[in-house]
Amino acid sequence: MTMRDDELRSRVTAAFEWHFGQRPTHVVRAPGRVNLIGEHTDYNDGFVLPCAIGPSTMVAISGRSDRQVHILATDFGDATDIFDLEHIVSSEQGWANYVRGMVNALQLAGFELQGANLAVAGNIPKGAGLSSSASLEVAVGQAMLTLRGTDIDRTRLAQIAQAAECDFVGTQCGIMDQLISAQGKAAHALLIDCRTLSLTDAPVPADLAIMIVHSGVTRGLVEGHYNERRRQCETAAKAMGVAALRDADMAMLTAAKLDPATHNRARHVISENRRTIEAAAALEKGDLERLGTLMAESHQSMRDDFEITVPAIDRLVDILQKAIGREGGARMTGGGFGGACVALMPTSRIPDVRAAVESGYQTPDGSMPMILLETAGPGVHVMG
Repeated sequence: MTMRDDELRSRVTAAFEWHFGQRPTHVVRAPGRVNLIGEHTDYNDGFVLPCAIGPSTMVAISGRSDRQVHILATDFGDATDIFDLEHIVSSEQGWANYVRGMVNALQLAGFELQGANLAVAGNIPKGAGLSSSASLEVAVGQAMLTLRGTDIDRTRLAQIAQAAECDFVGTQCGIMDQLISAQGKAAHALLIDCRTLSLTDAPVPADLAIMIVHSGVTRGLVEGHYNERRRQCETAAKAMGVAALRDADMAMLTAAKLDPATHNRARHVISENRRTIEAAAALEKGDLERLGTLMAESHQSMRDDFEITVPAIDRLVDILQKAIGREGGARMTGGGFGGACVALMPTSRIPDVRAAVESGYQTPDGSMPMILLETAGPGVHVMG
């Protein structure tokens, strides 16, 4: 375990013991993720290239003799929630719906669950586009199943977590976030085919740094334009007579004569799928110049065609790219409208790039941005 994991495990275990007066029987860890390239392609049956990262959500759990689930959320001022397995409805506490939704989705999928005490703690920056919500869903799902001694295929776990977020929380997300949290692999990104859910290893060289910089602009996908973008993509696919934009090409798009906004949304997805496949090949070859070009094109497409960046993000990407030069690249990562940027570079470039960010960028509240240096890590697992 990294020191971060040690500290987080100690925190969630201590909180559990303080609140419930007993030791947990299991602690489950599910990582956040950073998407290297492939944005808003997952729900269009396309391709994405994420990796699991160090920051994670941990769930400490023990069983109860009744049918209730009691939750302590250490990251929300030790807020609590209680619900019954026989009647799960939406909560006014937003964070609680990710837990309720996952438990509900497991039962709808046919899994027998029991009452439980849970304490939840995480160190994934909220609203940064690093998938704290999917991490929570996957961790809760694995914890509830581990309590019953139930095995589950990790891809199936991710599908159930996606259903929880779409059907209970209300964000019509794709499968990427949940799948990489469940299936992450140390020292690898994964090229995910979001139609077949096949996973292709994309090794991350030991001397390649993954830098994540939080813009300080937080985002809310349910309240924002995420669902609108999805509807526009579905409209474009229907106009072109295809099941999803994965099946479309630029010639079909030109012939469809869509309104400008819908045309541009589709152009982003079609071009982003191509970039993502090319980026996986460039990563495998260690071709950082080509990788950087593809990341720059991706960001430009998100800015101009999909219109999901904000001025602060654009400024931060520009600072990162200029500091990196031709030895890598930078782009916004995540659903958009704020969040974080991801940058890839040789480890030798870290000091100069960090200095450029710290001297050239401030968050909207005037503070220094959060900078994380990450390595590709494993997916969900039971720690004990």
